[in-house]
Amino acid sequence: MPTLYLSPSTQEWNPYAGGGNEEQYMNLVADDMMPYLRACAISVTRNTPEMTAASSIVQSNAGHYGLHLALHSNASPASSAGQRRGAEVYYARGAVAGLRAAELIAANLREIYPGDVRVLATTTLGEVVRTRAPAVLIEYAYHDNAEDAEWIRSNIPEIAQATAKAVAQFFGLPFADPINPPAHGRVKTKGSALLLRAKPDRTTAVIGRLANGQPVTLYGEWKGWVSVESSGLLGWVDGRYLAR
Repeated sequence: MPTLYLSPSTQEWNPYAGGGNEEQYMNLVADDMMPYLRACAISVTRNTPEMTAASSIVQSNAGHYGLHLALHSNASPASSAGQRRGAEVYYARGAVAGLRAAELIAANLREIYPGDVRVLATTTLGEVVRTRAPAVLIEYAYHDNAEDAEWIRSNIPEIAQATAKAVAQFFGLPFADPINPPAHGRVKTKGSALLLRAKPDRTTAVIGRLANGQPVTLYGEWKGWVSVESSGLLGWVDGRYLAR
């Protein structure tokens, strides 16, 4: 199944113009991303505010993820404090998958951010160059700039949706409508197992078999398919064989 390591900033010491801090707002973005990611049947491991960038890298590298995504906001150097604006999406120089993810994220951010969105290669950002998984670090805007900080504060749901949509596109998944809050149901067949697939397509890999009557949690819907979780497996099933 598609797997994401989600790493919102743990830098509570970075204040926003007008109040709040980087850790606070990046975790709000991550919170709002979660229903969309579950709806697309993307399995997510997320860091915690008590962690650091270094420990997030260690945790990410201990697993097997299709993408490592770090969420941040930027700050100008002292010489131009509060003056810069713009969004930047970083990938490891030479990393083909990282570049593709960065370009998808930038394309979606350009639809909502009222300024320049750049895709940049890096050889120094740890969460991009030291991870086993393809990695992207987003600097959504400059939090020391009053306009940029207010843009982040006022657009948390839109930022989350745009970012989650890009992640779904990276994994080749449709952007499903979340079932909010998640619903509970059961498999309803004539006795045979219901096939759980990695994508909402009968030609894709079967990742599990759900028994008739087995309880499931429903997260999203797309063209008759439903993303569900049961017994630790997250994937897609034909919605005709579910009872709610």
